Amino acid sequence: MNHLRIIAFTHKNIGLSTLGKLVLDAEQLQTFLPYLKTKFNWSELFVVSTCNRVEFIFASESVIDKPEVESLVESFPVKLSSTEVAHFVKQSEIYQEKNALEHLLRVSCSLESMVVGEKEILAQVRKDYETAKCLGLTGDLLRLVMNRVVKTAKEVYTHTDISKKPISVVSIAYRTLRSLNFPKNTRFLIIGSGVTNQHFGKYLKKHGFSDFSVFNRTLENAQKLAKDLQANAYPLEDLYTFKNGFDVIITCTGATEPIIHQKLYNQLVNSEESKKLIIDLAVPNDTAEEVKNNKHLTYVNIESLQQIAEQNKAERYKELAAAEAIIEQNIEEFKPILKQRKVELAMRQVPEQIKAIRQVATEEIFAKEINELDAHSREVLEKVLNYVEKKYIKVPMVMAKDILVKEA
Repeated sequence: MNHLRIIAFTHKNIGLSTLGKLVLDAEQLQTFLPYLKTKFNWSELFVVSTCNRVEFIFASESVIDKPEVESLVESFPVKLSSTEVAHFVKQSEIYQEKNALEHLLRVSCSLESMVVGEKEILAQVRKDYETAKCLGLTGDLLRLVMNRVVKTAKEVYTHTDISKKPISVVSIAYRTLRSLNFPKNTRFLIIGSGVTNQHFGKYLKKHGFSDFSVFNRTLENAQKLAKDLQANAYPLEDLYTFKNGFDVIITCTGATEPIIHQKLYNQLVNSEESKKLIIDLAVPNDTAEEVKNNKHLTYVNIESLQQIAEQNKAERYKELAAAEAIIEQNIEEFKPILKQRKVELAMRQVPEQIKAIRQVATEEIFAKEINELDAHSREVLEKVLNYVEKKYIKVPMVMAKDILVKEA
């Protein structure tokens, strides 16, 4: 891994809005990456590009320094001021050799994410690698590195709890819903059509729920969300005449006073005695105090969900040590693999060299003697030479691998 290098621009040192200037679309990357590979004489290259990091992973015989980072930033196909260039260079991080591999493993195992344990980063790294591979920018080293990245990440996600406890409010609220065994034909009233309810509604639809009624002060906004959910849209005031019943209410509005008071709740329940759930994601809450104690009702508010999220986040951070141990083990396992691959590459010429030696021996040095042999003797000699050639090709490779194994 002596030639592995990483130049990283991340959320840890650079504001997200500023970092966004370095995020390029797919069309830009198709021309920019080959240009960089040629300009800096990097033998292999791919870039990981997300909303909170832009990282160049490449192979180079040269040690990377800040002047090369400056040249990289100045090469971007976006207009950056001299002040911006200086800021990116100053806040960049450079990783080389083992440190580069360790950093890439930490990123792919989500130890460096804004939210530790979010598995989506591994999929993003693999996607970005495949993009560069399709452009012909990657090679043997990055192929081996990516194999190790995937193996390590899978072990971290399998053998630790770093990603197992949800820390998004929507995920935790959904788990509460599922724990109460609501069926797929559950009737949902969604009150408010802002970002939180949009996310929650799509999450529910993804998991197989389909009966939604969307209410919002502005009907047009309710209709946008309803279209995504294949639901019916209503102005907020229609809640007071709604007669179709409900099982679950999800509410998140900007109201300063409670929307769901006892009279409205009674009217919505409409004498049904089945279990009900209100998930109140509004601050302040959309549900009046007297509603929360109704029979058959489970009430969940944003404060309780956030408390669980913080507890789960703390539990995830406790898993860091175990994840780091898995990463270190994989780095140590990777060293002999790289050595073995170097030997394999070096040994590629062995078969050709042995064949060349045989050709010189049979066609030049011993040509006269061979020509004097009868047909049967020539056939036997050919079989002997073929056998010896195959065995000789294997011998140095096996010996080299044995030495590497003993060293490991």
